[in-house]
Amino acid sequence: MDSIAFDRLRQEVDQFVAGPAVRWAEAIEAEGRVDSAMWQGLRDRGFLRLAAPRAWGGMELSMEQYLPLLERFSSMHGSLRMIVHVLNGVWRPTASHANAEQIERFVKPLVRGEHIVTFTLTEPNAGTGSDIQAAARREGDEYVLNGEKWLITFADVADYFLLFGRLEGTRGHDGTLALLVHRDAPGLTIELMPPSMGLAGTGHGHLYLRECRVPTALRLGEEGEGLDVAFHGFLDPSRLGIGMTCVGLAQRALDLAIERAKTRVTFGKPLAARQTIRTWLAEMATDVEAARQLCLWAGRRWDQRQLVPEDASMAKLFGSEMLQRVTDKALQIFGGMGYFQGYEIERIYRDARAQRFEEGTAEIQKTVIALAMLAKKGGTARAQENQVAEPGVMPLY
Repeated sequence: MDSIAFDRLRQEVDQFVAGPAVRWAEAIEAEGRVDSAMWQGLRDRGFLRLAAPRAWGGMELSMEQYLPLLERFSSMHGSLRMIVHVLNGVWRPTASHANAEQIERFVKPLVRGEHIVTFTLTEPNAGTGSDIQAAARREGDEYVLNGEKWLITFADVADYFLLFGRLEGTRGHDGTLALLVHRDAPGLTIELMPPSMGLAGTGHGHLYLRECRVPTALRLGEEGEGLDVAFHGFLDPSRLGIGMTCVGLAQRALDLAIERAKTRVTFGKPLAARQTIRTWLAEMATDVEAARQLCLWAGRRWDQRQLVPEDASMAKLFGSEMLQRVTDKALQIFGGMGYFQGYEIERIYRDARAQRFEEGTAEIQKTVIALAMLAKKGGTARAQENQVAEPGVMPLY
């Protein structure tokens, strides 16, 4: 997108975040749900097709353009942030192994916002990688699935679940499958999980597959390519995106903390007059900017097709840990009143904790980074990375 059009789009995002998003955030917290009008509002503004190719109806923003917009969106409510982040990325794994018919039937409608596809990998009794247990057997032109999935984002509204399982009797990557399972598929039961600590309104679901029948025509790629679909073109940009969402939320917490420090008076002085508070604000601002620049650097690497997994893991690791430091100091500056519901900083503090789980814990990111460094020095082979790094990768999707 040229610079003039991008500047116009950025202004539209700023106006949305400062206007409708504020009212929607209040409604989500009050009602505990994201209603269809909010979804439609995001679609109508084109905010769910920012990165997808123009040929499929997207805006085809570069990563360097997309990330600053994602930062702005991330200062909104956590559920709205998650909608923007996930829907701007889930087309990648869906399209990665789709045939021409599936591109027309699923991918283009997904980009246009005509249906919702949600990533469905995590299981109650397994990690989220090569140890998945949901099993399928083939009967004619159908797969028959048995197993469970949980912590599945948007389970309350998804039309299709991009679900990953394996052929009965297989292990590791062998026999893995990627299937588009309709929410009304026979044998699929969806139960919404209890409300989470943060991210109110994001309907996480527990899926039960009991002799669930799915046509083979809804398989993406070949048998044995399921995890390739899961991770191809999705994990790295999504981890990078999570890193930038941490920047956006941390920036909002910092802005609120600065305002509070200026207006809160104790013992005849505003908090901003105290050296300890100034030190905290300086540390917070430095943390936020360091994370922002790391994400933008990795975004340029993606655009240049030079991004490697450890780049995305560094952005996600530093961003998520930075967010915890910044939101903790921000809440401390607010004092006891910031702990009460109704204060935006209280919601931000709750929402921020989820981003340490999304796209893999800090421990997973450190494993990816360390193994890559060892491989570059002639140590552990990169082939070992997938065996360690995949479990626990995406516990919320």
